[in-house]
Amino acid sequence: MAELVRTNEPGLIAVIESLLTGAGIPYQVTDRNMSVLEGSIGAIQKRVLVPDEQETAARELLTDADLGDWLR
Repeated sequence: MAELVRTNEPGLIAVIESLLTGAGIPYQVTDRNMSVLEGSIGAIQKRVLVPDEQETAARELLTDADLGDWLR
């Protein structure tokens, strides 16, 4: 799995999930529960992962949506 984005911004995660779903690109958001448990200090960020073979398509999709600055 390739990491695309790491953030605590729930709105950004929702937009990325929508874009990936619409494009038919499978993804996983990790650490969602851990970031809730640790409170609001922001120590644990959520990560958006895609399969390695879908990484290029996912990066192009996010770049085309003007979210390229968030890519890791």
